[in-house]
Amino acid sequence: MTETYDYIIVGAGSAGCVLACRLSADPSIRVLIIEAGGRDTHPFVRMPMGFLFALRNPKLRWTYWSEPEPSLNGRRLFLPRGRVLGGSSSINGMIHMRGHPLDYDTWAQMGCTGWSHADVLPYFIRSERSWRGSNDVHGGEGPLSVRAIDGKRLLHEPLMRSAAAAGYSATSDLDKDGEGFALGEINVDARGRRHSAARAYLYPALKRANLSLLANTTTLRVAIEKGRAVGVEIAEDGGGARILRAEREVILAGGAYNSPQLLMLSGIGPAAHLREHGIDVRLDLPGVGSNLSEHARVPVVFAAAKPVTFIRELRIDRAALSVARWAMFGDGAFASQISSCNIVIRTRPELAQPDVQLMSAPIRLDAKLWAPFVNDRQEHRLMADAVVLHPHARGHVRLASDDPRAPVRIQLNIFDNEADRATAREGIRAARHIYRTAPQGELTGREILPGAEADSDAALDAFIREHAGVTQHPVGTCAMGAGPEAVVDPQLRVRGLEGLRVVDASIMPTVPGANTNASAVMIGEKGADLVLGRNAAR
Repeated sequence: MTETYDYIIVGAGSAGCVLACRLSADPSIRVLIIEAGGRDTHPFVRMPMGFLFALRNPKLRWTYWSEPEPSLNGRRLFLPRGRVLGGSSSINGMIHMRGHPLDYDTWAQMGCTGWSHADVLPYFIRSERSWRGSNDVHGGEGPLSVRAIDGKRLLHEPLMRSAAAAGYSATSDLDKDGEGFALGEINVDARGRRHSAARAYLYPALKRANLSLLANTTTLRVAIEKGRAVGVEIAEDGGGARILRAEREVILAGGAYNSPQLLMLSGIGPAAHLREHGIDVRLDLPGVGSNLSEHARVPVVFAAAKPVTFIRELRIDRAALSVARWAMFGDGAFASQISSCNIVIRTRPELAQPDVQLMSAPIRLDAKLWAPFVNDRQEHRLMADAVVLHPHARGHVRLASDDPRAPVRIQLNIFDNEADRATAREGIRAARHIYRTAPQGELTGREILPGAEADSDAALDAFIREHAGVTQHPVGTCAMGAGPEAVVDPQLRVRGLEGLRVVDASIMPTVPGANTNASAVMIGEKGADLVLGRNAAR
């Protein structure tokens, strides 16, 4: 393997895989992509329903937890991120959605020139191979497969028919309309396999002679000479280190936790913090690791009035048949997701865009395989977790030490402000209203969480402190912008240093009102054009 490349990409997650594919399409460009994790061949990765287990498999993820959260009674939150080819796109729930156009127009208003909805839409379209085919909103020939969730076992129809009666709209295309009740869409291919960024972009590109992959490899720091990034230092199997050189650029694509970590380990970040860990300051960039934004969620759980939830599919003989059907034919109950309906709503009519998402599923998260007359007494439950789509809370990522293998310290600060708590309270009340509205109301029994007795603002705030969590959508720690706290400019170049870019979810100045993987792929697509000097998607 050559030691010199044109571009070195650190991180084979959603954006990194896109970059590797697009940059290496020119056979004259030598590209190396480095990934700390290994191959994505585990059956929990490949089978869509396996995501419930992949998220918790220590062989597939980083071992991240938040610091004790002051607004959550000091609880620490579990924060799984993918440590495998494809990154978190190999262990997430596969939901594909973009958010509202105003999400991206807000970026442009914040000084991110070239990142309005009109600017990024061509990249969303270019990335997709949608089940809808090609039109003015969707792509039909892109690398990433997008298909509708099979809702027939998931109580999708009752929720859709309850939308109008509950005072909301239904839509056949959430990406087009921006809000409403919709059938969820997921990244699953025609064979019923998870279609991660690795499968969509990286594996096809690895057939090219000019693209190299280093998996199971720790990147120690970015090598800097005379104000320019010239390569990376990696750990060798024997415990030593070596430098790999990049003649054009080094591109960090490690995500919202790992990209700021690598910058700080390289001496790029808040000077005082770096000195605390004995790291020589190469560039005092105070925004590195700050502006961490996450979608906070609050569980809303009901008992089912009838035994009709997805627990029926977990009877051991049915589950075995579903696994066999998935393996042989790529269909069946385990070839899809468990989302009943993708509900994106405004809790107040005067709002310009939706502020709450309800993560709806006809199953309890602690459900287990069961057999008749053995362990068949699991209560049937319905979930409708309320997600705050545009949080005001901001956290940060900081080093725990100068050891690249040490997990970073993550402080989320979710629900540290009244605005986010108010939105969550209204989200809970909206979920209650929707799930009590016919025909969904005919399937909804007693409220388990928060419980009908938790009705006042004070009671709901106490519930939030004890039970709230996050959706695993961290962004913003290498934020794009024009002000002094911005880490990268709108070209995604690290401010104050040549030859170094960040291209991943960490550059988002605010979190979109949606699951973030589709946006991370879009950033990879647009980032590749920026690197290559192109001005528009082609």
